[in-house]
Amino acid sequence: MLNQKVKSVRALERGLDVLLEIQSRRAASLHELHEALGLPKATLLRMLVTLGSKGLVWQRLADGAYLPHNQNVAENLEITKERIAEIASPHMETLSSIVAWPSVLAVPRLDHVEIIETNSPLFRLDAATLGPVGVKLSYIHTATGRAYLATCRASERDAIIARLRPKDASDESEQLLRDILDATAKQGYSVREPVHPWPDRSKQMVLRDGRHSMGVVVKAHGDPVASINITWLNKHTTSQEVIERHLGALQVTARSVGAALEQSSG
Repeated sequence: MLNQKVKSVRALERGLDVLLEIQSRRAASLHELHEALGLPKATLLRMLVTLGSKGLVWQRLADGAYLPHNQNVAENLEITKERIAEIASPHMETLSSIVAWPSVLAVPRLDHVEIIETNSPLFRLDAATLGPVGVKLSYIHTATGRAYLATCRASERDAIIARLRPKDASDESEQLLRDILDATAKQGYSVREPVHPWPDRSKQMVLRDGRHSMGVVVKAHGDPVASINITWLNKHTTSQEVIERHLGALQVTARSVGAALEQSSG
């Protein structure tokens, strides 16, 4: 039983209040913490830096939110999307200092890939703004989706294609998709082109947004778990120039994230 006559450490108590508030919300902005706890933002920032240095919280690049450190790793080594985002975030920040265009990190879902982190807020306003977290992207029409679909196991790819295939789709159109994915796997990175005829989500956006992207897969324990891209505006540079200059940095980032995920999952 705790000795009730001994005074508590007020600074520690306030730090724990901050941690518990973040854990209860699962994600919180600095302003939300200020409103909830009544602490000055400067004080909160010092506490958040301290909590971060001890591995208890981390800050998402996409929106500046503070999240609790995630250690929920399943016995089969499947890593949660929160853990992937947390581990990838500093690597994506490093990538932003090397490449002048923003990136998103996405994980697979049944019929789409979901953005879980982006370094887009680190770039100037006229860059290709990406995100936010939670946006659903096409497997077929985005480089991020194609990177994953081209690299996952054949059984998973078949199941995804079956979900996405329109009822009136021809065998030729499915073969075209498989040819695109085979070419993507051989070259080691994905792009948006060529455009595929299936009317999956994101197709109209890809046709109209004036952007190009390339993507690579993130692997852990030999299996793809996510994909990461670089997106640029057509009017500012050519695809060939971006690929030649920055593919290596993107691949290094993907490998670094994968290695960190493997280490974290034992």
